[in-house]
Amino acid sequence: MGSNNRWNWEVAGFEPRKSVEQRDDYRRVPVAPRRYSMSISSPSDLSKQVLNSKFVRLNDKVKLVREDYLQLRQEAMDLQEYSSAKLDRVTRYLGVLADKTRKLDQAALETEARIFPLLSEKKKLFNDLLTAKGNVKVFCRVRPLFEEEGPDIVEFPDDYTLRINTEDDSLSNPKKDFEFDRVYGPHVGQADLFADIQPFVQSAFDGFNVSLFAYGQTSSGKTHTMEGSSHDRGLYARSFEELFDLSNSDATSTSRYSFSVSVFDLYNEQITDLLLESGSTQPKVCIGTLDYVVELVQEKVENPLEFNRILKTAFHNRGTDTLKFKVSHLIVIIHIYYTNLITGDNIYSKLSLVDLAGSESTRVDETGERATELLHVLKSLSALGDVLASLTSKKDDIPYENSVLTKVLADSLGGSSITLMIVNICPNVPSMSETLSSLNFSSRARNAMLSLGNRDTIKKWKDIANDARKELLEKEKEVSDLKLEERGLKQDLKHANDQCVLLFNEVQKAWKVSFTLQSDLKTENIMLADKFKIEKDQNLQLRNQITQFLQVEQEQKLKIEEKDSAIQMLQAKLKSVESQLSEALLINETRTTNGSISKAEENSSNKATGDDMDSTAVTKRLEDELKKRDALIERLHEENEKLFERLTEKASLAGSPQVSSPSPRGPLSQSRDLQRNENNNAKGRPGDGVSPLASEKTERAIALVKTGTDIVKTTPAGEYLTSALNDFDPEQYDSLAAISDGANKLLMLVLAAVIKAGASREHEILAEIRDAVFAFIRKMEPRRVMDTMLVSRVRILYIRSLLARSPELQSIKVAPVERFLEKPNNGRSRSSSRSSSPGRSPVRYDSSSRNMLVEDQIQGFKVNIKPEKKSKLSSVVLKIRGIDQETWRQHITGGKLREITEEAKSYSIGNKALAALFVHTPAGELQRQIRNWLAENFDFLSVADDTVAGATGQLELLSTAIMDGWMAGLGAAQPPNTDALGQLLSEYARRLYTSQLQHLKDIAGTLATEAAEDSAQVAKLRSALESVDHKRRKILQQMKNDVEMLNLESGAAPIRNPSTAAEDARLASLISLDGILKQVKDLMRQASVNVLSKSKKRSMLVSLDELSEQMPSLLDIDHPCAQRHISEARDAVESTAEEDDKLLEAPPGSKLSADTTHSSETDVAQWNVLQFNTGSTTPFIIKCGANSKSELVVKADARVQEPKGGEIVRVVPRPSVLEQMSLEVMKDVFAQLPEALSLLALARTADGTRARYSRLYRTLAMKVPALRDLVGELEKGGVLKDIKS
Repeated sequence: MGSNNRWNWEVAGFEPRKSVEQRDDYRRVPVAPRRYSMSISSPSDLSKQVLNSKFVRLNDKVKLVREDYLQLRQEAMDLQEYSSAKLDRVTRYLGVLADKTRKLDQAALETEARIFPLLSEKKKLFNDLLTAKGNVKVFCRVRPLFEEEGPDIVEFPDDYTLRINTEDDSLSNPKKDFEFDRVYGPHVGQADLFADIQPFVQSAFDGFNVSLFAYGQTSSGKTHTMEGSSHDRGLYARSFEELFDLSNSDATSTSRYSFSVSVFDLYNEQITDLLLESGSTQPKVCIGTLDYVVELVQEKVENPLEFNRILKTAFHNRGTDTLKFKVSHLIVIIHIYYTNLITGDNIYSKLSLVDLAGSESTRVDETGERATELLHVLKSLSALGDVLASLTSKKDDIPYENSVLTKVLADSLGGSSITLMIVNICPNVPSMSETLSSLNFSSRARNAMLSLGNRDTIKKWKDIANDARKELLEKEKEVSDLKLEERGLKQDLKHANDQCVLLFNEVQKAWKVSFTLQSDLKTENIMLADKFKIEKDQNLQLRNQITQFLQVEQEQKLKIEEKDSAIQMLQAKLKSVESQLSEALLINETRTTNGSISKAEENSSNKATGDDMDSTAVTKRLEDELKKRDALIERLHEENEKLFERLTEKASLAGSPQVSSPSPRGPLSQSRDLQRNENNNAKGRPGDGVSPLASEKTERAIALVKTGTDIVKTTPAGEYLTSALNDFDPEQYDSLAAISDGANKLLMLVLAAVIKAGASREHEILAEIRDAVFAFIRKMEPRRVMDTMLVSRVRILYIRSLLARSPELQSIKVAPVERFLEKPNNGRSRSSSRSSSPGRSPVRYDSSSRNMLVEDQIQGFKVNIKPEKKSKLSSVVLKIRGIDQETWRQHITGGKLREITEEAKSYSIGNKALAALFVHTPAGELQRQIRNWLAENFDFLSVADDTVAGATGQLELLSTAIMDGWMAGLGAAQPPNTDALGQLLSEYARRLYTSQLQHLKDIAGTLATEAAEDSAQVAKLRSALESVDHKRRKILQQMKNDVEMLNLESGAAPIRNPSTAAEDARLASLISLDGILKQVKDLMRQASVNVLSKSKKRSMLVSLDELSEQMPSLLDIDHPCAQRHISEARDAVESTAEEDDKLLEAPPGSKLSADTTHSSETDVAQWNVLQFNTGSTTPFIIKCGANSKSELVVKADARVQEPKGGEIVRVVPRPSVLEQMSLEVMKDVFAQLPEALSLLALARTADGTRARYSRLYRTLAMKVPALRDLVGELEKGGVLKDIKS
C-alpha cells in the first residue's frame, strides 16, 4: 500500500532483529581451505530466516495496531477541537447576553432613580392630605348589647355623630350628641374598621410615626379591637399584613424594607419587656425622650406568621392575671426600616399600637395596693389627655414628662406624627356614667382643634386641598407609568437571565461530553500503553533468547575452527614422518607406511565421528530452542490479534452516530478491513491503495461552515422503544392477527411511556422516538393491521407537541363541532337554523381569517336516530317486564350504537378539517359539545336511564360512539395518502419549519449587512453566519425526513433549498478579511521594535502591498475595515527607525530576531509573574513563560525609568549558548533583553557574569512548570554550575 494508507508509527523496541551479517559489530572470521570434504549440517541459517520472517509479520501487525491507535487519537483530538470551538461560540454569546443584562440593570437603576423623588413627593402629599384637619383623629366604636343588659342608650344619627339618651327628665333635652371623625355601630366588623385605619398604616409605611390608642372602660371591646379572634383578626395582625403587602409591592432590586417588633407592658409606671429572654443577645432599640430612654428588644420579622408567633410569645410572657391586665397598658411597636441603594437614604418609622388600661378605674375608690395601681392608671390617662389637648391646640409646650406612657411615645405623638384614638363604649344603662366619661375625654382632644375660619378661609382651604389632590393624581399617574416601564425592563432582564441559564446548561452539557471523551481516551491510552509494555517485555525476552542462541552458535563455530587447525597440524606431522621413512626398506616401509596410514585414517575417522556427534547434539539443541522461540512468537502473534480485534471494536463504537465525529467512519473502517485482508493475503507485505481520509480532511478545511450533529438526549425507555419499533418484522409472524397484536402492543407501549414520563418530560421522549414511531406507522399502514384509534392518539400527541412550541399554530382557527353534525330530514330540531338542512348538504361559514385551516365547505355527519314506534306486542312485553313505555322509547340499542360508530368512522377518513378540530379541542370538551348538540336536537334522548338497570345516559353513549368512530377514522390511511392526522401533522410541521427558515433568513440578512470594525467582530459575525447556516441545514434535513416518513407515496414534492448566495458571499469575504487582519496584526507586532533593518522594513512594506492587492476578494462592506488596518500598519512600519543590515548583525547564536520574538510571544500559553526587589520603591516585574520549543520567554518593560514605555517580549538564551562567547558578545546579547533583566544578568562584575546568569536563568525557568524538567537536565549536565568566565 501507499504511504497514505499505511500506519507509520515507529515505537522503540519493535524493530525487526537484524541478522548476524547485518550487525555492525560482527566480523566474519576467515576459514582456511580444507583438503578434505566434511558434511556438517548447520540449521542456524534456516532458523534465522524463519525467525526473521516471523518478526516481519509480527512487526507489520504491531504497526497496524499502532496506526489504529494513532487514528483514534487523531479523531479524539479533532472532536476536542470542535467542542472547544463550540464552547468558544457559546462563551462569546454569553458575553453579549451579559452586556445586555448590565444595560438592563443600568436602565432599571436609572428608572428607579427617577421614580424615587416622585414617590417621596407622593408620600408627603398623602400625609398632608391625611393631616389637613389636624394630626389627632378620634374614632368611636360601640360594642354589641349583650343579653340581660337592659335597653340600648346609644343612637347613630349619622356616621360622624353619636347620641346618648341620658334619661334625665330634669333636662329639657335628655339626649346628648357627640361628634367624631368616624362612628362605628355594633354591626361594623373588624374588616370595615380596618378599611378606615389603612391610610394611617400607609402613612407609617411612607416614613411617618403613627400611634393608635384603644381607649375605654373594661369590657367595652378595646382588646377585641386590637387582638380580635381566630376567625376575625384585630388591628395587630391586619396592620402588619398590610405593611407586609405594601413592602412586597414597592420593594425593588435597589430598595429594601425590613420590619422588627417590640412588645412591652406598662404597669405602675414600670416597663416590662415581654420579649426579653435571660442571657439572650438579641438586638435592642432605644425609645423615649432625651431625659427618659428605655432599651427594648426588637425581634426581626420576615412574614405575618412570625409576627403572630412573636405576639403569642409576648402574651404568654405577660401572664394570666386578668386583674393586672385591667390596670396595665400593652404597647406593640412595629419598627419599619427602608433602605435605598441608589440615593443611600435610610428611613426609619414606627407604628405604635396601644391597648390602654380600663378607664373606669378613675371612678373606683379602692385602698392599698389596688389604690396605687388605680392612681398610676389615672395619672397616665390624664397625662395622655393633656398631651393630646396640647397637640390639637398647637401649644408650644407639650407636657410629655407627666407620665412614662407619654415619655415613651413622645416621638409618635408630636411633630409630623399622626395619632388615632379609638374610643370604645358600652351601650347599656349601667355603664352610662363611664360611657359619658369616655366620650368627654375623647371630645376634649377633638374639640381643642383650631377652627378653619370663615367661609373665605374654608373656600381657600378647599381650593388648596383640590389642587393638592389633582397634583397627587398626576404624580400617581406618572409613578404608575414609570412602574410599567420598570416592569417591562424587569421582564426583559428576566428573559435575558433565562437565556443565560439555558446557555449555561448547554455549556455544562458540552463540558460533560468533552470530559467523558477525554476520560475514555485516557483510559484507552493507559490500556494500550500497558499492552505495549507487555509486548515490549516479551520482545525483549525473545531478543535475549536469540542472543543466547547466537552466542552458542558462535561457540560452535569456534570449536569447528579449532578442530580444523588440529587436522592441519596432524597432516603436517604426517608429511614429516613420510619424509623420514622414505629411505627404509620397501616392504618394511610399505608395512610401516600402511600401518601409520591406517592408524591416521582410523584416528581421523574417530575424530570426524566425534565431531559429527557434537554437531548433531548442537543442532538438536538449536532446534529445541527454535521450537520454544516459535511457540513464544505464536503466543505474541495471538496477543496482537486480540489487541487488534479490541481496537477494531472500539473504532466501530467510535463511529456510531451517538458520538459526533468530524470525519466519517464508514469508508475509513472499510479501508481498514481491506488493509487487513491484503496484509493477511500478502503475509505482511504492504499493498497499494489510497485512503480517502486526506481528501476528506482537505474538503473539510475548504468548507465555509462546519457541520455537526447534535447529541440527542436518550433515556432507557426511549432506547427500548426505538429498538423495538425498528426491529419489528411482520414476516416473523404466522398470521395477520399476530401481526396486528404485536403492532398494537407497540403503539400502546408508546402511549404508556409518554403518560409515565409526565408533562415535564413528555416532549423529550416524543422527540427521542419520533423517527422510529413515524417509520413504524408508515411501514405498517399498507397492511391495515393497526388499531386506527391508537394511531390517532399517537398522531395527536405529536401534533399537540408542535402546538405547544409554536404560537403561530395555536392561533389557527377551526370550525365548531356544530358544523360537523347534521340531523336527518325527518327529524325535528329545537334549533331553527339547522332543522331544514337537506341531508348532507354542505354548510358554509365565514372563512375570511387567513389562519383558518379547513375548507370553506364542510360535509356534515348525519346522526340517524329516531324514537321507537309503539306496537301492541312491545307494549304488552314492556308492561309484563314492568318498564315504562315512554322511557323505553328513549332507549338506543347496542346495534344502533355500532352502526353510528361505523358511519362516523367512514365519515372521518381523510377528513383533515375534523382532524384539526380534534387537535385544537380537548377530548372532554369536544365530547361535551357533541352531547350538548344531541340534547338540543333530539329532545327524546335521556340523560340517565334509571329504568334499564341504571345504565349510562343515552347522550353519553351516543356521544362516545361518535367520538370513537371519528377517532378510528382519523387514524385510518386512505392510499395513496396517509391518514388525516398524518396529513395535518405534515402540514403543521411544514408551516413551523417554513417560519423557522424565514426567521433564520432574516437573521442572516441582518448579519450580512453588518459592518465589521476589528478582528473580534469579524470572528463574531463569522461564527453567527456559520451557526445560522448549520441550523438551516438541520431544518431542511428534518423537512426531507418528514416528507419520507409522513407520506405513503415515495415521489413526494422535493424540498427546495432557500437561496443563500448573499450569506455565502459575506461568509467568504469574512474569512478572507480574517486572514488579512491576522497578517496585519503579525506585521504590527514585528514593527513594535525600536529599530528595523532596511531589508526587513522593505519586505514588510511589500507584504502590505500584497495584502492591498487582495482587497477585490472582499465585499464592499468589508473594504473600510481592511483599508484602515492596512493603513495603520503601513504608518507603523514607516515610522519605525531603520539601520543598515550590517549594523544589526550579531555573532551566531546571540541575535534575537523580531520574527522569533513575536512568534514566541504567540506561542506562550500562560505567563508567570516574578518580582525582583532592588532596594527602591519600584521593584522589577518580569513575566516569564515557555513557547512550543521549550524556550524561556520573558516580558517586561523596555526601560526601567519609563515603566509606561511599553512591554517587550524576548527569548532568553540558554546558559549553554554563552559558553563560547566573550564578555563583549554576551553584553550585546543581553542588550536585546529588557533593561531590568539585562541589569540582573550583568550585575556589575565582569568575571562572574556566566555564573550569575546561570542562577538568574534557573530562577526564571523554575517559575515556569513546563521548563522545570529542562532545568533538571541542565543541572545534571553541569551547565548551571557557578563557573566564572
